[in-house]
Amino acid sequence: MWKSKFWKNYGSSILLLLGIIVGSIIGIKFEKDAMILAPIGDIFLNLMFTIVVPMVFISISTAVGNMMNMKRLGKILGSLMIIFIGTGIVAAILIFVVVNIFPPAVGAKIVLNSCDMGIPTSAANLIVNSLTVNDFSGLLSRKNMLPIIIASIGFGFSVSICGGEESSVGKLLNNLNNIIMKLVELIMKLAPLGLGAYFASLIGEFGPKLLGDYGRAMLIYYPTCILYVLIAFPSYAYLAGGKEGVSRMLKNILAPALTAFATQSSVATLPINMKACEEIGVPKDVYEIVLPMGATMHMDGSVISSILKISFLFGIFDLEFAGIDTYFMALIVSILSAFVLSGAPGGGLVGEMLIVSLFGFPPEAFPIVATLGFLVDPMATCLNASGDTIASMMVSRVVEGPNWLKKENILNDIS
Repeated sequence: MWKSKFWKNYGSSILLLLGIIVGSIIGIKFEKDAMILAPIGDIFLNLMFTIVVPMVFISISTAVGNMMNMKRLGKILGSLMIIFIGTGIVAAILIFVVVNIFPPAVGAKIVLNSCDMGIPTSAANLIVNSLTVNDFSGLLSRKNMLPIIIASIGFGFSVSICGGEESSVGKLLNNLNNIIMKLVELIMKLAPLGLGAYFASLIGEFGPKLLGDYGRAMLIYYPTCILYVLIAFPSYAYLAGGKEGVSRMLKNILAPALTAFATQSSVATLPINMKACEEIGVPKDVYEIVLPMGATMHMDGSVISSILKISFLFGIFDLEFAGIDTYFMALIVSILSAFVLSGAPGGGLVGEMLIVSLFGFPPEAFPIVATLGFLVDPMATCLNASGDTIASMMVSRVVEGPNWLKKENILNDIS
């Protein structure tokens, strides 16, 4: 009995972990030759990315459309924004302390080569382009996740006003949502093979490059993230659901964390995050709104990495990273850059461009910070995506009250 229960709780995570471990061993052993497995990993990622846009649009539209109580929707959106910003500030405080004790650029030996970056995008234009698109076709691309989310909320709100889930469109949305989630479930059966192959090719191609002048920054960043996970995650889960909340979080957080670490994409982790929230007992309408928004807006790992990058650049250019004004500007830039990230691999380049532009660093700073961003991205995405699961728990606590997990247990017993 206990074996069956153990496998039910951890079986998918164990298979996923084994796939990544085997892939990593293959990458280390065969190096460049392991890149022959890249197409298998790319096929899996393409399947995930292909399903993301319809999944996000339909799930959010369905969740909002089914809500006849707009007060509940407002409570979900309001609480998630407060939680997103609040956890980001906590992450920022931690990394501020760390970089003051262990400056990341001490002894760094980076040769600055001039490069043409063109005219930096202004912060105002960056915000406009992150929230909106200038053509409907832009809503069909996962590169525009925030506009898709905004359009989904608007469409779902209109469905709710025009009859909700009992309307013809409401019933269609609910049927489509069931179909999409079943399709996601089928795709996820390929995860151990797909992520294993992807990781093998990644290690084979970039493994040897993970050494050099950036080593100190990485040695600071990764332990800081682990410290944040060990302290903040259980604390957030306890605030959300007490000891039971911590227990359920620990049982279900591994799969999203591993997937995010391997794919370096919060968006690709969305289906697994939704499954984890379902297992934890987060209300469906809560996680179907919080998770897609969290994939582009809730990025504690990116806040930590952004402040590390800023501190690193200050050291490279022999500037003092100190003072309330500097810290406040770094905090604003880090949270803003986290909010405009696309959730896809390479999306951090947008945030890095924002750092260079708003702090007035010379063009040479961009390739420096972009390289550092690549090195820390796996762990940053791991924190970002797994943190979305815990944020959903915290929003549930605000929306449903302190006994939300007990309510879920009662509903499960009845069903």
